Amino acid sequence: MQNILFYQSAFTDYLKDYSSPKQPENLYSPIHYILQLGGKRLRPVLTLMTAEIFGTDYQKALDAALSVEVFHNFSLVHDDIMDDAPLRRGQQTVHEKWDLNTGILSGDAMLIMAYQLFENYKPTTFQALAKLFSKTALEVCEGQQYDVDFETRDDVTILEYLKMIEYKTAVLVGAAMKMGAIVAETSEENQNNIYQFGRLLGIAFQLQDDYLDAFGDPETFGKQVGGDIIENKKTYLYLKALEFLNQKDKVKLEQLFSVQLNDNTEKIQTVKQYFIDSKSAEATQEAIKAYTKKAFDVLDTLTISEDKKELLREFGKGLMTRTV
Repeated sequence: MQNILFYQSAFTDYLKDYSSPKQPENLYSPIHYILQLGGKRLRPVLTLMTAEIFGTDYQKALDAALSVEVFHNFSLVHDDIMDDAPLRRGQQTVHEKWDLNTGILSGDAMLIMAYQLFENYKPTTFQALAKLFSKTALEVCEGQQYDVDFETRDDVTILEYLKMIEYKTAVLVGAAMKMGAIVAETSEENQNNIYQFGRLLGIAFQLQDDYLDAFGDPETFGKQVGGDIIENKKTYLYLKALEFLNQKDKVKLEQLFSVQLNDNTEKIQTVKQYFIDSKSAEATQEAIKAYTKKAFDVLDTLTISEDKKELLREFGKGLMTRTV
């Protein structure tokens, strides 16, 4: 087993060879741009790590890991278009740097490229990977639609929100780990259990992302801090605040989330104070810990050594305390 930095470095090297610019330039340059922007490389690292956890050389899982990363970035390009987001990882989003049509078409191409990478595996592995990928990709789209629907609804529940982030974010983390297990040809039980570990960790990861969107450091977070507040997104923070606030403050918060302003500085600060005063911020941090613990509990079901389980625990703890 290697450490996280080793897998990140190995994947980054493999990605460089894959995403070299091609023709037509206006199709592939945006793809090269988004793939080289950096980011945590969380999902491909999990694919490589999982392959080795189940006794297979990580290099056999590089194409599966690359597929996960290409798909993830495809979803980011299209999400940024839907959110009209100006920044991604501290840099211009694809549709801002080029234009809307280029963002749509380059994103479409990335989805196809993600599928193509499975062709490098033998038929049985290809079939298993493609089946998981198709299920996951559709769930991610469903999660994105829930997210869009919530923008115009005033009755979103905590359970509905958790389902949305499970589909939009967590299932891809689970799939990334299961792909490593599929490449390693471990038992179906191990494959399903490592998927559950990743799914639960993915929910914790997204809740942490929600928290950092409001309370993160702009220098390290890489996205526009307060973006969810500007977009009036009904995050866990917001829904918990409504649950905890008195009626007067609840109405004020709902009013803030019903308007679009040219200057959002005061709105962001006011909403963040509601999150703190209501203890919504604290409740969100507790939820992050709870889902991380649920993920760790799944590790007991895996037929792997204790040192490998500890590596997964350390990875999860790192996600729970991250600032980026």
